[in-house]
Amino acid sequence: MTSRTVTLLDVARAAGVSKSTVSDALQGSGRVAEATRDRVRAVAEELGYRPNSAARRLRRASTGAVGLHLPATATRLDYYMNLAFGAVERAQEDGLDMVLLAPSGAAGGRIASRVDGLLLIDPEPGDSAVPGLLDAGVPVVTGERYLGPATGPSGAVVCDNAASLTALLDHVTERGARRPALLAPSGSSAWATALRATAGSWGRAHGVAVTLRTVPFAATPAEAEAATLALLAADPAVDAVICAPDGSAPGVLRAATALGRKVGVSGTNGAGSASGVSSATSTSGAIDGNGRTGEGDRTEGDRPEHGNPGSPASPGGPDPAAGPVGAGLLVASCVDGTATRGAEPPVTAVDLRPAAYGRACAELLCDILAGRAAPDTVRRHSWSLETRASTRSPG
Repeated sequence: MTSRTVTLLDVARAAGVSKSTVSDALQGSGRVAEATRDRVRAVAEELGYRPNSAARRLRRASTGAVGLHLPATATRLDYYMNLAFGAVERAQEDGLDMVLLAPSGAAGGRIASRVDGLLLIDPEPGDSAVPGLLDAGVPVVTGERYLGPATGPSGAVVCDNAASLTALLDHVTERGARRPALLAPSGSSAWATALRATAGSWGRAHGVAVTLRTVPFAATPAEAEAATLALLAADPAVDAVICAPDGSAPGVLRAATALGRKVGVSGTNGAGSASGVSSATSTSGAIDGNGRTGEGDRTEGDRPEHGNPGSPASPGGPDPAAGPVGAGLLVASCVDGTATRGAEPPVTAVDLRPAAYGRACAELLCDILAGRAAPDTVRRHSWSLETRASTRSPG
């Protein structure tokens, strides 16, 4: 072809079909045989055809934009920024602009007049903006399921968050941990809810006490550090800490350093052994193998007369949170990112592939808008476990 703009008619002539067939094939609408659809798309790509987005919007009374709603804490988390860039990139491939919605949201009717569809990422039942967005009268795709009442069907792209935490817990126990703990996110999002529930179900299935401490959904490193110090003070036998919030892992590492714990070495393999402290200790928030929670109760072996190293009641003894001198501590994170990869030592983490996740969410919304997918379609997004020095013994 020459440098002039390639038209639908050009594609139709080259493919040997009608102009309307080309339009239906490229938009995923109409009754077009799959082989014909594939041939038309191949010809369009070969000729360099680009749809006239302005004309297409006029034909379907479209705004040419979709909205993106993120949690209020998203602006300071790498995960959501990477997700947003992936979503923007994919939407542009279908000629759609992405509008970032204010965290407070807006009335559904006003939103519906400005966008063709909506992406709601990690929507919480407690977010007052979400019900109006779900009822805005345009197709909606959620990143993770919405656990509150919904007025109509919406598509979703979901991760198996229970499986990812199970993989982390399995990994640290394989590395020698006997008392793992989870700094779990607060809130009622599907992600936070799944992680807290999985800590309990995994503990019951394995007969292992999983200590659960709740921290803010977007806990800072300082908040994670304070939570870890308090955790280890209450239960020095903890030999693995899994932190959920994005970017919080460096705080756990700082706490370990302050207490003289050897990161990357399991408690039973350290220079001193954390097994010197009774593993039967149950603290507030600890989930034992039977799903019971303690309220600071201690077993006989934890009383001062049994001579546990660093017992809180032993005058002049070492800091009880430190456990035996040189005791190990494995550290892992539920979310990979710059903070985990650049930490010292680098932290084992679940790579949720946020940019690809954003693309997947936007792709499903584009497919629903184009009629290529049903409004209630649910798709799965994969993750991977990245093991690093924080759970690996040196050498």
